[in-house]
Amino acid sequence: MKEEFNDTWKNAFFASPGPDSIKSAAILSLKGLCMGSADVIPGVSGGTVALITGIYQSLIQAIKSVDRALVQRLLKFDLKGALAHVHARFLISLFFGIGAAILSLARLMNYLLHHYPVQTWSLFFGLIAASILVVGKQVKNWMGLAGLCFIAGVLLASIIVNLIPVATPEALWFIFLCGIIAICAMILPGISGAFILLILGKYEFITATLKNPFLPQNILVIVVFCAGCFIGLLGFSRVLGYLLQKYNNLTIAFLTGLMAGSLQKIWPWKEVIETRVIGGKVNEIWGGNTMPAAIDAEFNLAIILAVAGFIAVLLIEKLSKHRA
Repeated sequence: MKEEFNDTWKNAFFASPGPDSIKSAAILSLKGLCMGSADVIPGVSGGTVALITGIYQSLIQAIKSVDRALVQRLLKFDLKGALAHVHARFLISLFFGIGAAILSLARLMNYLLHHYPVQTWSLFFGLIAASILVVGKQVKNWMGLAGLCFIAGVLLASIIVNLIPVATPEALWFIFLCGIIAICAMILPGISGAFILLILGKYEFITATLKNPFLPQNILVIVVFCAGCFIGLLGFSRVLGYLLQKYNNLTIAFLTGLMAGSLQKIWPWKEVIETRVIGGKVNEIWGGNTMPAAIDAEFNLAIILAVAGFIAVLLIEKLSKHRA
């Protein structure tokens, strides 16, 4: 790409990778909608959705396009060149879907998890189980280091999902750190950014600020948290991009292990170890996994939803291959 971009704004916008039609942009936004829906649920990763829908590496490359060269163009007021350099079409379409999901579906997902937890987790369990098979097929050779990377991913995910949420400070420096850590988890398949915030004791605190985003004290918290997310995203995306380029087979094996290890967090039947009153509502803190109490209508519906989620992922994969 040339150092200067002296063409029209339209050509600058279409110069970098991204959807080239309204239909493809709508499909990418739909994938972003699914990612955003997953990211608001403690236990489900938006990175997993990106991986099974075939946009994971494109996402990493798009984030990496926000680099030193972009900053240099902006400092020289080469705005068209900056637009041509960054993957604007991809990022706009994707983040439109993610933002729409967070704003419109967060309440719905919370409602389903509180009122129909077994059915909701069953659907996600089927989705993730099938995703492990779909992503695992990308590993060319499971012998040797790839197998060890898979095991390492399973162990890491198992450790993370079994951590107990703790009380932490509300200082701005810690909110900034939470943003860095949470966004790294959000783009890692199998590791939920929302669950990381729960472990760090800031899930309720951050979501509460989003319900009233225009209060002065909340604006400051949101800006600091988003700044942490931005820094974490730029740095971690480069690490992932390097690993996927240099050690693709091992990295995919590790990511598959992360998803496999996270399955225990998504198991539908759990015991309640604690309840907390938050905002006048009783919230349940889930403990270890249990077996179904009985084979009844709830159990049958849970199995049906798990199978439906499993089949849905396989159909998505088949459709993606057909279009390719």
